[in-house]
Amino acid sequence: MRNTAKLSTAVLAAGVLTFGLSACGSSGSDSASDTSGPLVVAASPTPHAEILNYVKENLAKKAGLDLEVKEFTDYVTPNTATEDGSVGANYFQNQPYLDDFNKKRGTHIVPVVTVHLEPLGLYSHKVKSADALKSGATIAVPNDSVNEARALKLLAANGLITLKDGVGNEATPSDITKNPKKLKFKELEAAQTPRSLDDVDAAVVNGNYAIEADLKPASDALVLESAKNNPYGNFLAVKDGNEDDPRVKKLAKLLTSPEVKKFIQDKYAGSVIASF
Repeated sequence: MRNTAKLSTAVLAAGVLTFGLSACGSSGSDSASDTSGPLVVAASPTPHAEILNYVKENLAKKAGLDLEVKEFTDYVTPNTATEDGSVGANYFQNQPYLDDFNKKRGTHIVPVVTVHLEPLGLYSHKVKSADALKSGATIAVPNDSVNEARALKLLAANGLITLKDGVGNEATPSDITKNPKKLKFKELEAAQTPRSLDDVDAAVVNGNYAIEADLKPASDALVLESAKNNPYGNFLAVKDGNEDDPRVKKLAKLLTSPEVKKFIQDKYAGSVIASF
């Protein structure tokens, strides 16, 4: 991707936690502490890194911001790298996911500004509508707690299942109270869900991974999250205490500029929605 520092295949193969502890070591720690250097931002490739690279190539120089983008394909390393100072910020997640991550891992990541929403969708290579799913169909869902709950709530909102009242962002298949189609659930790492579409009857896929898999959420999803009152907007985040970094403030302003809103509208045609 354009002028983007990418992780090597070898580093990814070494595993998320290993990278968080070693590859994101002291050599990158200055990115968070030295405000005179470039602001290094960890981001998912699509759409986050694409949006950041638009800012880097079109807006950052005029604003006096030296921006470096690092792509990560998982949902763990961007936060661990932000926590240990290997990067100065990240852009990939929503509030329920961050709350759960901070609680479980003892990290201190905080949001700065919300930029966009990626609607979660149900996709299939085997049926053309959710109603066409057969009894006993297998549905792939993300296996992290927040996105699994989000997936189940999407299915519930569209009448495929019923969940216990008040189950919130910790719902699992065990919280299903009615399952008229006797759906079965296959829990997978979020990035794997679009790759499972040939092996399952349908899959609930996060918006960024759908776009990477050449799925068009606005037109290909059998059912799609509503953007109205949606709590899952994606935001720029930093380690607590770094919100006043002048580089972060510049980036926050650029990410919520009219130019970025137009870029999101033109490039993603409703599959990614600006939240500002």
